[in-house]
Parts: sequence; C-alpha cells; structure tokens
Amino acid sequence: MTKFKAVVFDWAGTMIDFGSFAPMGVFVKAFAKFGITATIEQARAPMGAPKWHHIRAMMNDPDIAAQWKQTFGQLPQDEDVDAVYKIFVPMNEDVVADYASLVPGALDTVRWLRSRGMKIGSTTGYTRSIMERVLPVAAAQGYEPDNLICADDLAEGRPGPLGMYQCFVDLAVYPPSAVIKVDDTEPGIAEGVAAGCVTVGLALSGNYAGKTPEELASLPPEAVDALRLYATAQLKAAGADHVIDTVADLPALIESLETR
Repeated sequence: MTKFKAVVFDWAGTMIDFGSFAPMGVFVKAFAKFGITATIEQARAPMGAPKWHHIRAMMNDPDIAAQWKQTFGQLPQDEDVDAVYKIFVPMNEDVVADYASLVPGALDTVRWLRSRGMKIGSTTGYTRSIMERVLPVAAAQGYEPDNLICADDLAEGRPGPLGMYQCFVDLAVYPPSAVIKVDDTEPGIAEGVAAGCVTVGLALSGNYAGKTPEELASLPPEAVDALRLYATAQLKAAGADHVIDTVADLPALIESLETR
C-alpha cells in the first residue's frame, strides 16, 4: 500500500503526444485564417491553459496584438477570441488523434500505480469534443483513466483548482496531500498547487522541451541537460514540488517519497 491514493495526469505532453505537438500547428493555422502570422514559440507560450484562454493569451502578445490592430483597426477583443476559437476547435479535433500515441513508459507506470491500489484521474486543457477523438485511441493502447475533466466541463478551468476538486469527488479520494498531480505545463502545475496536491512536473516529454523522443535521442547530452534545466526552472517557478523527465520516472519518485 501507499500513502498516496491517486495520481491525476494531464494528457498532451504527459501521457500522450510526447513533445506536445498536436495544438501547435493548429494555432498557427487558425490565426493565419485572419491574416495574422503567429510562430510556434508564440503558440507554445500559454500551453496548458483552456484553449479559449490560450488564444486570449496569444492575442495579448505584443506582436500578434499589433498585427491584429493593423489588420482590423483595433486591438483584439474577446469577441475576436471567440472567432479564432470557433475555427481552432474543429481544426484541433481533426488532427489530435494523429498525436495520441502514449508516452513511452506511460502504460507501465499506470499498471504499477494500479497494482498499489491507486486510482488514476485526468484533467486537460482540451475541450470535451477534442478529447472524444483522443479517448478511443488511448483506450486502444490500454490507457483508460478513472475519470476525465475537460477545460469546458466546469465554470472555471486551469490554473484554478475546480478540475482537481472534481477529481477528488469522482475518485472519492482525500485529503489533497494524498493526491499527486502530474503535468508538463505551468497552468497544469498551478492547478495542482491551488488544490493542495503534491505536484510533479515533467521536463522532457512536454511543452517546454518540445521535442520528439527521436529528436531528444539525436541531441548531445549537454543539449538535453540544457532543455531539462530550462523546463525544470519553469515548472519549479509554477510551484512543482518535484520534477522528473517523463511519467516513466514516476514510480521511482513515489517510492522515494514513501521512504521519507
């Protein structure tokens, strides 16, 4: 048995889509529909937030805001966010399943957790309609968490705690200190911090590294170390209690925490 009762995982960059690639090109293409040039770096910056808020954050970028003003005569308003969001969601729905391969070691970690009687929860910045495309692909690979909280399920999404609170109810687990939140982004870590959970950031499988396993394997060790250090700094600043490379490293971390 373990002193921890559940682990709540993020999805993209955590359990699927190593490097968190599915939304990136879609954000760029969605803005291009309005004559706005957005970069992959600008698209990655707000990653982990609910997608409407992600688009709002991109529109707050000085370069994108200036382009919008030049094109439309005013700085972007919330109704403009609505317009981009309306285009983004179906575009993301169309491609997300292509990026839904499990992160190496994810399934072994889930099996290890279940063997210790722990429940498996999940939250995501994706909408329910996007996740409907992901769930069957993940299930076909053997991953079926005990619950799912999407960005549009509740009145407030990340970085607030409501998604985690709903996980506590769905999984019937408490106190928050008995739940581990695992995520690769600042909003996802902040969600766990706000709910009072133990938070674990992922340095190499997620948005901050932004590399495929093959790309990481081709890099010299010092370059991988630099990516790890950068991601760790971002995740620690967001409030992560611990940072590991990928979910494959979670069992070893839990074993070490139980001996403290």
